[in-house]
Parts: sequence; structure tokens; C-alpha cells
Amino acid sequence: MARLQLKNVVKSYGIYDAVRGINLEIEDNEFVVFVGPSGCGKSTTLRMIAGLEHITGGEIVIGDQVVNRLGPGKRDIAMVFQNYALYPHMSVRENISFCLEQQKVPRGEIEQRILTAAETLHIKELLDRRPGQLSGGQRQRVAMGRAIVRNPKVFLFDEPLSNLDAKLRVQMRTEIKRLHQVLPTTTVYVTHDQIEAMTMADRVVVMNGGIIEQAGPPQELYHRPASQFVAGFIGSPSMNFLEATLVDRGGALVVSLAAGTTLAVPEERATDYRPHVGKAVVFGIRPESISNRQERPGFAEIQAKIDLVEPLGPQTMVYFTVGDRGLCACIDPESSPRPNSTMSLSFNMNQMHLFDPKTGRSLAMV
Repeated sequence: MARLQLKNVVKSYGIYDAVRGINLEIEDNEFVVFVGPSGCGKSTTLRMIAGLEHITGGEIVIGDQVVNRLGPGKRDIAMVFQNYALYPHMSVRENISFCLEQQKVPRGEIEQRILTAAETLHIKELLDRRPGQLSGGQRQRVAMGRAIVRNPKVFLFDEPLSNLDAKLRVQMRTEIKRLHQVLPTTTVYVTHDQIEAMTMADRVVVMNGGIIEQAGPPQELYHRPASQFVAGFIGSPSMNFLEATLVDRGGALVVSLAAGTTLAVPEERATDYRPHVGKAVVFGIRPESISNRQERPGFAEIQAKIDLVEPLGPQTMVYFTVGDRGLCACIDPESSPRPNSTMSLSFNMNQMHLFDPKTGRSLAMV
């Protein structure tokens, strides 16, 4: 178990910079998830931490040791891969014990570590089977068991649930989170799935184009995104965005949208945005902040023509248009609007966001 530091880490392939000078400190026992779209640099960063990719610049520090020039086997890390990477001709027991045997750990200690890991992961009855006799979820547990027995300073997970079906993914992410509570080891987890990131992490690191857009607790990224990219990437369905202008009307601020639609900015939010009066902005609001509940203080109501309805059981999603832009709202599941009907929708402006259309940065954080 150890602190992990990335200091101005760069990875270049010729003239292409895959990772562009990132800085991050991961505390001892912290569970950090890197998330972002394909090509953002998250897996490259993980592979540099593991020693599977040489860094072009900067430093990687595990504990108190700079590990730039150390091979993977000397970094005291354990990695769980997307494709399990199990030896098909070996039993589960042999797969789990293989790295310990290479390290010449005494046989009695190996057996004890195997049993402890097997009990923790509920695979004790599978120890004599081979990988071909296991389900995808069981194989991933074996891969995790192989990592656990090493007692590493850092666990690295490279999209470990990508090959599993939706139901098993939910089960396995719960298992991994439970495992971290039982064995609180510094953990770095890479995924493209923002739901995995939000539900599992102590801290989420959102990457985009080789840089860190924002790092923080899941709720902070959800409620206070630093940029339009983070706002759109975190949350499902994603945030609605509309081009707008910020207008002062008799001392009160309003967001002016297309087709003459205006939404009043609550007074307590006006201080953040007043320096941007008269400027073009990007207005953002999450679907769950638009509802058919009765208007309350801080809410702005519009009449919307419903284009599409998606009943989801605990909630119903409706899609409508403002100007030429489609929006999504989350309404009462007992409501049953029909396509092409009109209904009143309330925007919770206490939960609105405004972004700079040129830089994409949140105007509330400037």
C-alpha cells in the first residue's frame, strides 16, 4: 500500500502527444477511477504506471520511489486486465499461485494466500477447475485473486468489466467495491463507463485529449463540473446544452434561448454570472432538473411540445425541442404524455450551468 504521484507525465508517439503533462496525487488506500472517451489517454496513463509503456517525460512515484526506470516486475503493482489473461492449461489454483511461485514464496504461505483470496472472492469451490470451465464473471474473480495474493502496493484495473454482460457488470462492480473495503489498497481503475466511475470511485479523474479536465469526488463532478466536456460526460442521460445569451432585465438576470424563450436566473446564482451579462453563453441543465412538477421558487416554466416518450419504470424520459435543439427531461413516471402533445415543464434553475462557448469552461468557476 502506497501513495502514487504523477508529476508532469508526458507520453508521445512521434509528433502525437497521447498524454500531455498530467499531474495527480493518489493517496494511500484511495480508489481512483480514470474515465473518458476512447483515445483520451486513460489506458496509456495506466500502462505507464504499470511500466508497460515508457514515459516520454515527467516522473511516476510509488511510495517514496521514482519508478520511471523500473520494469513492471519491480514496481510492486498488480494488474487486472480486460481479457483476464489466465493460463488456459492451468487450474485456478495454479493461475493464482503462479506469480508467488516465481517469487519463491514458501509453499505453505502460498497455500494460505490462495485460500484467503478464494474465500474473499467466493471462488474456493473453483480452485481445481480450468479457465475454460468458468463463466466470464468467475474468470474475472480468478484474475482478481491472482492480483490479491501478491499484496501489492497498488492495484491497477484496465477496463476489467468490458467483456461482461450488463447484469454481471453491475454485480462485479459491487464485488470490486466490496473488495476494496475489505482490502483497502491504493487502486487505479480505468473505464470508459461513467456509471462505473461514479458508483465505485473515491475520486474520479476525467480525461480528454491527453489532459485531466477535472478530478474530484463523484458528486462534485456531477454538481459542479469545471467544463462543458465534464458536464456532458458525467451523468446519464447527459446534460442538455443550448446556445443562449445572458440578459439583465431591470436588475434581474435571465437566460435568453432560441425562439424567444427566457428562463429567470435565481438571485443567489446571479452573482456568479453577472460579469457575463450581454455575452453569448452555453446554457446547461440535466434532464433530472427538468420535470413536470409544479413551479417553485427558482423554477422557470415553459410549454413544451413532446416529440418522444420513453417509459423506464421508476421514471419517464420525454424529449422536446426548444428552437432547433432537442432536449430531454425526466418526469413523473405516472404521467403519460403522448407524442405531439403539449405539457408544462419546469426548469430547476438552481441547478443550471453556464459555460464559455469558446473555452468550454464553467463561468461559475472563473
